[in-house]
Amino acid sequence: MKNFKIAATLVAALMLTALAGCASGPNTQRAGQYVDDSVVTTSVKAAIFNEPSLKVSEINVETYQGVVQLSGFVRSYENINTAMNVARGVKGVQSVKNDMRVK
Repeated sequence: MKNFKIAATLVAALMLTALAGCASGPNTQRAGQYVDDSVVTTSVKAAIFNEPSLKVSEINVETYQGVVQLSGFVRSYENINTAMNVARGVKGVQSVKNDMRVK
């Protein structure tokens, strides 16, 4: 019985150590950082919406740590350049990655 309690305690300690190790890492975001990225994403989408030559339904926007990724299928290379420039002009954008393709 004593050995069972020792083994159970060791297993519980090992499990807690493993869970604590999974709690954070270089790719995790703090709550405030997630909110900031959401604000940047929303601002970029609004800026694209306000640009008459672009269709917001054609362009997907994702943000991680201030890096905006644009993807989707647009009508021309000019639309790609316009979307990139619009996104760069939004406050909070660190850089812009292009994954857009011409239809």
